[in-house]
Amino acid sequence: MLRNPLALLLLTAAAAAAASATASDFPLAAPAGPNAVGFHVRQQFDRARVYQRARDPVTAQPAAAERARPLQTLVWYPAGAGGAPMRYRDYVATVATEENFGRTQEEVRRATDGLVDALTRGADGARIGADLRQPVRAVRDAAEQAGRYPVVIYAPGNSAYAIDNADLCEYLASQGYIVIASASLGPRSHRMTADLDGAEAQAADIAYLVGYAHTLPQADTRHIGVIGHGWGGLAGVLAAARDDRIRALVSLDGTLRAAFDYLNGSPRAARYVTPERLGIPLLYVSRLQSAGPGEQDDLGAGADLLARLRYADVYLATIDASSHTDFSSWSLRMAPDAGFKGHARAQVARAYGATALAIGRFLDARLKDDPGARRSLEADLASGRTPPGMLSFALRRAAGPAPTMDTLLDQVGQQGFGRIAAIYDRLHAQNPELSLDALQLRDWGLKLLQAGSPRDAIQVFALGVHLYPERFDFLYDGLGQANEAAGEREAAVAHYQHALELEPGNLHARARLEALGAARQE
Repeated sequence: MLRNPLALLLLTAAAAAAASATASDFPLAAPAGPNAVGFHVRQQFDRARVYQRARDPVTAQPAAAERARPLQTLVWYPAGAGGAPMRYRDYVATVATEENFGRTQEEVRRATDGLVDALTRGADGARIGADLRQPVRAVRDAAEQAGRYPVVIYAPGNSAYAIDNADLCEYLASQGYIVIASASLGPRSHRMTADLDGAEAQAADIAYLVGYAHTLPQADTRHIGVIGHGWGGLAGVLAAARDDRIRALVSLDGTLRAAFDYLNGSPRAARYVTPERLGIPLLYVSRLQSAGPGEQDDLGAGADLLARLRYADVYLATIDASSHTDFSSWSLRMAPDAGFKGHARAQVARAYGATALAIGRFLDARLKDDPGARRSLEADLASGRTPPGMLSFALRRAAGPAPTMDTLLDQVGQQGFGRIAAIYDRLHAQNPELSLDALQLRDWGLKLLQAGSPRDAIQVFALGVHLYPERFDFLYDGLGQANEAAGEREAAVAHYQHALELEPGNLHARARLEALGAARQE
C-alpha cells in the first residue's frame, strides 16, 4: 500500500497519461480525469411535441413515420475500468440516426461511409481519415461506476450534431460528471431556424434532457449545469430562465450578438429572460475578435444581457482562438490545416484545452462545491493571474441574491415569519414582478394553520392586510382564525368584525363571532 501522497499522485498522473496515450491528443490538450468513460446512445421521442409534418415534405403523401420529436440522446458517464475504446468514427455513425431511428445497420453503415467520404476528400483527407480511426476515451455501454455525479447538459451550436463537442463531453465525464447531449434541431427539421422559435425548440430539448437525467440512477439531479456553444448558448439561457433546477451555465462563444433581439427587451424578446430568473453563476468564454465597422466585439455583443445579470456571478474568459468554430471539437478535427487563420494546430489545441480546464474548474466550484476549485478560482482572480491558454479572466460578482420567491422563502426560513413583511417589501422594491396576490396569501396562511403554526399564519395574514388594506374580507377573516388558534380572542373578534364590515355576507366571520360570544350588532 502506498503511503506517500506524492508517490500516489505521480502514479495517478502516470496512469492518466497512459490512458490518454491511447486517444488522440488533438484537439483536447488537457489531461483526463481519474474516471474511465462510458458512452450510451438512447433513442427516444418527446411525444409532447410534433416534429414531422402530417404529409411528407418531398412526396406530399401522408406521413407514415412517427411524427413526435426525435431526441437521440448521447450520454457520457463515469464508468468501470476495462473494455475496448471506441474510435472517433463510431461517434460519426450516430449522425445517421439523429432523426431516423428506424435505419438498419446496413443503412447506417452506408450513410456513415458517405459522410466519411465527404469529410476525407481534399488535401487533408489522409489526416482526417487517420483521425477518424483514432481511439477515443469512451467505451460503448461500459458498466456505470458506482456513485452519484452532477449532470451537465450539452447544447450544440446551430444545426450541429450531438457529437459537436464529444471531446469536451468525454473530458467532463472523466472528471466525474454525467454529460447528456442531443442534436441541435430546428422546430420541424434538422435545420435550425434563426429565430426565437428555433432557440426555444432547443431550449425545450434541454428541458427534456433535464427530465431524462432524473431517470438515471447515477445522476445527482440536485446539481445540473448547461453548456452551450454558439446558438446552444442562447438556448441554455432560455432553458435556465424557465427551470431553476439548472444551477450553472457555460456559454462557449455564445450567440448573444445575433440573438440580441431575443434577450434584451425588443418586441421579439423572450419576456421571461430576466436578471431575476438568471441568478445563477455563468462562465462566458469567448474568442478575441476585433469589431468590424458598425459591429460590436464579442464581449460587447452580449453586453446588455451580461450587464443586466446583477444577481449572478459572471466569469468572463477570453481564449486565444481564431474563430467561432474553434470551440467545437468536431470542427477542429475536421478543419484543414489552412483553416486556423494564422494559428498553428497546436496553438488551437492549447486554447481548446484551456477552455476544457476552465469549464471543469468552474463546474467543480459551482456544481460540486469543491473548496479546492473555489480557492483556485479566487487565487487567480485575486492575483490578476491569467490561467494558461487564456488571454483574460475576470469576475463580476453578484450584487446579492435574486429577488425571487425562492429567496423570499429562504430568508423567511432563516430569519423567521416575524420578518416576512420587511423581507417582502425589500425584494418587491428590487423586483416588482415578485408579487403575492391576496389569494396566494390566504392559501399560505390557511396551510400554516393546518400545519399547526398559527403564529406564523398571523404574520402571513398580517402581510396580506398590509398589502391590501380594506379590500379583501377573507384576509381579515383568516387573520381572525389565526388569532383565535393562537388564543388571542380579542384580536380575533376585532378582525372578524372588520371582515364583516367589508363583506356583510361573510358567514364564517359571523358564525365565529357568535361562537366567541361577540355577535356583531347590526
